[in-house]
Amino acid sequence: MPRLFATACLLLMSFPVMADWPAFRGATSDGHAGVSGLPLTWSETENVTWKQVIPGLAWSSPVVVGDCIYLTNAVVVLSEPAKPAEGDDKAPAEEKTPGEVVLRAMCLDAKTGETKWDHELFRHPDTVEMHKKNSHASPTPIIENGYMYVHFGSNGTACLTLDGNVVWKNKLEYSPQHGTGGSPAIAGDVLVICCDGSDVQYVAGLDKSTGKLLWKTDRATTPSKGFSFATPLVLTIEGQMQAICPGSDAVFAYDPANGKEIWRVNYPDGYSVTPCPVYGGGLVYVCTGFNKPRLLAIDPTGRGDVTETHLKWEFDKAVPHSPSVLYLDGRVYFVSDKGIASCVDAKTGEQLWQERLGGNFSASPLYADGRIYFQDENGKTTVVAAGPEFKVLGTSELNPEARTFASYAITDHAILLRSEQALYRIEE
Repeated sequence: MPRLFATACLLLMSFPVMADWPAFRGATSDGHAGVSGLPLTWSETENVTWKQVIPGLAWSSPVVVGDCIYLTNAVVVLSEPAKPAEGDDKAPAEEKTPGEVVLRAMCLDAKTGETKWDHELFRHPDTVEMHKKNSHASPTPIIENGYMYVHFGSNGTACLTLDGNVVWKNKLEYSPQHGTGGSPAIAGDVLVICCDGSDVQYVAGLDKSTGKLLWKTDRATTPSKGFSFATPLVLTIEGQMQAICPGSDAVFAYDPANGKEIWRVNYPDGYSVTPCPVYGGGLVYVCTGFNKPRLLAIDPTGRGDVTETHLKWEFDKAVPHSPSVLYLDGRVYFVSDKGIASCVDAKTGEQLWQERLGGNFSASPLYADGRIYFQDENGKTTVVAAGPEFKVLGTSELNPEARTFASYAITDHAILLRSEQALYRIEE
């Protein structure tokens, strides 16, 4: 309990400006929404206050401060084909040149969905081999003290004021495999970013005020497949701040002040790790990625390689590759990419229930008011009761032709749901 209380205090101190949903999975990075009255059901015509079409393709989740919603986006601009010189009737046929990807940040009015501003930040040739489940703008922004930090992998990181003015830009060098995915995290004065590419794997700490690189720590592993897409989890454990950063072959906890390793747990041959770690009941819960994912429960009080001493249990049945897990009241809930939902005892790893929801899943689950919301990749949401017994409370569907990979955000008593075509405000 003392460790849990200290963690809660840290997370509250990390966001001194009151924000509805300032980061991936909310202010406490765990998918908990401290609201009641969210709808149980909706459709394209039911309980939708507004629907705002957003050109481009991005899987970053919305973040919210007050009456403003902030998003990142990626828009492909097609290049004009080369034209022959005038009078040259022997010129070769027109050849198309690669287009460009324009990486943007934007702000919408939370009440109406209208765009307040939409600014270009970076652009690069459209030559990256992108996985079909990824986008050029998958990492979610994070907001603190009136500043928004956005990350587009090796294509750029930036800090903006909330009215859209750029404070700084930086680029971190690595070669992403299939695009990028991990969001940044804030640890005091440091912006912590996992940079796990196909060529090099490291974690970087940037000065959040200037964007200057403060430290760069190479992963102490030699994986056969080094690419991963993890978002750090920042905690304070026994008085020391930790940035917990999963990667291929191992999860590491680093000191965000200097990048030095505090502890690690090895899971050889795990790669393409995507789920964000979650803390609860004194343990950190980490998924190990492909090929066969496992859920690990780790005591974060150790030093050095604690694989044999601080790994409390592991679970390997229908563990997710993509969605993060949810901790609540001594239980861990999760859904596999193939649509099998599970609940296990958080102290022992004992399975309490496991049920097939159907569909495929990438978005992370949301908890609010005794309910857990699971969103699949084709616009269907299943709401179940939080507890040791499986009970469906409601199901909803949107346009099944519009994929839904982004995770929810919350504003007031409304759900913000992003599809590949639009952003919805859903409320009763």
